[in-house]
Amino acid sequence: QVQLVESGGGSVQTGDSLRLSCAASGGTLSNYVMGWFRQAPGKGREQVARIRPSGLTTYSAGSVKDRFAVSRDNAKNTVYLQMDSLKPEDTAVYYCAAGTTTEQYNYWGQGTQVAVSS
Repeated sequence: QVQLVESGGGSVQTGDSLRLSCAASGGTLSNYVMGWFRQAPGKGREQVARIRPSGLTTYSAGSVKDRFAVSRDNAKNTVYLQMDSLKPEDTAVYYCAAGTTTEQYNYWGQGTQVAVSS
């Protein structure tokens, strides 16, 4: 059973940066598709980015392209989401998830809150 724990969220101002971490236990993250998702207040969950076992990265939400970067440290069994030039519309709870395919995520973290003020 893979367990995921996110950290690194917080309250920042427009233009600031944050780096979210997703640490895993019970499994090797490099064997999974790792996704970052977010859910803003009153909205559905959307995928932000993912990284495949091969290291290929994909950014799903057009508004985050060129501002967010997903990476993985195999030695630490941790996945990161570097978020730069944050905007108020990035305010959400951010979740990481591990899956066997890009369509099926089997394990989820508890989420970390990101709040961006103008």
